[in-house]
Amino acid sequence: MATQPNNPLHGIKLAQVVEDLVNHYGWHELGGLIKINAFNTNPSVKSSLNFLRRTPWAREKTEQLWIKTFHKENE
Repeated sequence: MATQPNNPLHGIKLAQVVEDLVNHYGWHELGGLIKINAFNTNPSVKSSLNFLRRTPWAREKTEQLWIKTFHKENE
């Protein structure tokens, strides 16, 4: 298994990505930034993870928002 030194998500679980974003933005704002029902209608980490694992485009948007929000390269 190769290491991924340039991947800011390496070693970060999807659950942690969702929890970090919810703690930072809250469900309401997160649902406005990424328009998926898992973030807007009765949101929970569990339901969001189920949806994101089945829906590659939504997972990509969520991961990109996490990188934009929390990954500070070369600071």
